[in-house]
Amino acid sequence: MTHSTASESKLSAIATPRHKVTVHFYNSPGEERIIEVDEGTTILEACMENAIRLQHNCGGVCACSTCHVIIEEGMENLSEMTDEEEEQLDEAVGLTLKSRLGCQCRIYGDITVFIPDQSIYLGH
Repeated sequence: MTHSTASESKLSAIATPRHKVTVHFYNSPGEERIIEVDEGTTILEACMENAIRLQHNCGGVCACSTCHVIIEEGMENLSEMTDEEEEQLDEAVGLTLKSRLGCQCRIYGDITVFIPDQSIYLGH
């Protein structure tokens, strides 16, 4: 019987390659981006890592609904919605059956995401 140490487990997790998934973002001003991210990345993380403008007033901790996005394709490729996300999502402007919070849903396959006007980060 072999036992692995915590550092060996951490090293193994780091060394394990992650699969890449394709995310297609667009918004009504006509901006469009197609990126690849590691499987398991949240939509908000994907935006932040790729300079895609998405509001996140609470810092991505599911305490607001400013990172509201609409999943046009690939809803089945996202993590399941938690009760906490569903509760916060009720506060979002322009809620649809395809709405999710970008900070809460992890991507596990290719998706197409629409960023509504009120969720576009305008900066300061």
